[in-house]
Amino acid sequence: MTIRRSSPTGRDPIAEARRQWFAHGWDDAADGMAAVTSVMRAQQLMLTQIDASLRPFGLTFARFELLRLLSFASEQRMTMLRAGHRLQVHPTSLTSLARRLRDDGLVDRVSNPDDGRSAILELTPAGLALVEQATEALNAEVFEDVGLSGDDIATLVDVLGRFRAGRGDFAG
Repeated sequence: MTIRRSSPTGRDPIAEARRQWFAHGWDDAADGMAAVTSVMRAQQLMLTQIDASLRPFGLTFARFELLRLLSFASEQRMTMLRAGHRLQVHPTSLTSLARRLRDDGLVDRVSNPDDGRSAILELTPAGLALVEQATEALNAEVFEDVGLSGDDIATLVDVLGRFRAGRGDFAG
């Protein structure tokens, strides 16, 4: 997949922004601005590639994540509360996501017999088949070659893991 560069000159616009930060006297913030902007741009590039891989399956990354989570769960079912915690998604967003997947016949939403106030999401056979196909595509088109060496991937995952733990994303 060819990804269009936003800078036709081949120059790194984030490096230029960093230079401008220094030129304007914001030396203490220049490296942080470059780091944050680089992560945000990398996320945009990755999501563009992921969206292209999932589009033929009628999935967004959020829909894929929920289907994949359910496929890994015991009996391919999970309470909405637990799914929301695992995916770190607000309950309102999860409800909307689950409704769309239910409307497409990919999950069922049933009352929780142990707690009448909560619901359980169950992966349907159609949902399982679709997430398996989508996973094959994502593995082949995105995850198997993210454009970094194995050492760079390990370093990136380690650095971002420490950042996430430091921000309370998980207990590290």
